[in-house]
Amino acid sequence: MNKFVGCMGVVVFLAVFGGCFAGGTGGAQTAVNQEQAALLKKYMPQAAADGTVKVAVVRNLSAGDHTKQFLEGCVSEGQALGFTVDTFITDGDGERCQAALAEVIGRDYDGLILSHGEGSYTYNALKPAVDKGMAVVTFDSAPYRNGDLDGELLKGVTSTVQDDAKLAYLSLQALVTSFEPGQRPLRVIRAWMGPGVPPLDRRQRTYDQYVRAGTIVELALVAPSDFADPRNGTQAALAALLPQYPEGTVDAIWGSYDELAKGCLDALDAAGRKDIKLISIDISNEDIRLMVSHGDVWVSTTAADPKLMGITDMRIAAAKLAGEFTPDTYSFDVQEIKTAVLNSSITMADIATVRYGWGAEKGVFDRYGWMADLKDAGLR
Repeated sequence: MNKFVGCMGVVVFLAVFGGCFAGGTGGAQTAVNQEQAALLKKYMPQAAADGTVKVAVVRNLSAGDHTKQFLEGCVSEGQALGFTVDTFITDGDGERCQAALAEVIGRDYDGLILSHGEGSYTYNALKPAVDKGMAVVTFDSAPYRNGDLDGELLKGVTSTVQDDAKLAYLSLQALVTSFEPGQRPLRVIRAWMGPGVPPLDRRQRTYDQYVRAGTIVELALVAPSDFADPRNGTQAALAALLPQYPEGTVDAIWGSYDELAKGCLDALDAAGRKDIKLISIDISNEDIRLMVSHGDVWVSTTAADPKLMGITDMRIAAAKLAGEFTPDTYSFDVQEIKTAVLNSSITMADIATVRYGWGAEKGVFDRYGWMADLKDAGLR
C-alpha cells in the first residue's frame, strides 16, 4: 500500500448524482431506511449524529468520460453505504478548486474526497479539513507541504494514486515495441500539461529516462492553453504544428493523459494523417470507441479503472469515519490495453473479458463487516 500521486484543473460547476446542489446550497439526499440509519449511528456515531453522513467529492478535471466514471464510483458506493454524496467539478482551475474546498470545509460535510488537487495548494487547502476532523482522501493529488513530493505529507489524509511510473513505463514500452528494433531513436511528439500537475509530472520523469537513453527524441511538445478544455486545446496545438512535419518525419505521439490523446487524434483525423501512431494513458468508454474506430493510429493505452478508483476512495473515507486504520498512501495497479484486443462490443464494464486481471482490485478496502451490514440494510 505504500506506493504513491495529482491535479489539474470555474465558479464551481456542480455535477451532482442523486440530487441537486442548487446554487451551492443543499445536498443530494439518499433514501436511508430506519435500519440503515441506526447502523450509521452505531458505526459512525460522530458523523451520523445529525442524522446524515455527508461526503463531498471535488474533481479538479474537466467533465469528460473519465471524470464521469470516477464520480459514479464515488456516488454509487457512498449511496450504497447510506451517505449523502455531492460532487463538484472545477475544470482544472486551481483557484476555483480552492474556493470549492473552502466552501465544502465550511459546511457540515463529514468527509471530503479531492481528485487532482495541484501540488501548489493541496496541503494548505486540506489542512483545515483535517483540523476540523473530516475524513479526507485524495486521488492523484499532492498533499505535501509546499508541494514538495519529498517533503511532509499531510497527516490524517490517505492519498490514492495510479502507479504513474508504471503507467509511463508500460505506455512507452508499447510505443517502442510498435516499431522495428533498428528504428532508433524514435521521433516523438509529447502531449502534456504542466508543470504542476502531479501525476503528469511523475510520468514525465519516466519519459525523460527514455530521452536520456537515446531511445526516443522529442520533436515537439503540444499542450492546451486552457486546462479546462484539454481536448480542444491540444487539437488546436497539434493542428498548428503538423504542417511543419510532413509524412514520414514523426513516428509517434505520446499522450500522457487521455483527453490530450483524444485532442491529438482529432487533429490527426482532420489532417488525414495515418502515418503517426498514438499511444496514451487512461481509458474510458469514449476512448475504447475511438481506439477501435482508429486502430491504425491509436494502438495502445495504459490505465486503471476510474470507477473502481472512485469506489475505493469512498470506502477509505467510510473507514476513516468508522475509526478504522487507513494507510497514508495507496497505489492502484495499472495495465496496458492494446487496441488489437478490443472490439466495438467492449465497454469499461467488461474489459476483463479481453484483458486478464482488469479490475482485480475491486474488493480492496471492502473487508469490513460493518460495510456489508450497511449495504445489506440499504437494500431492505
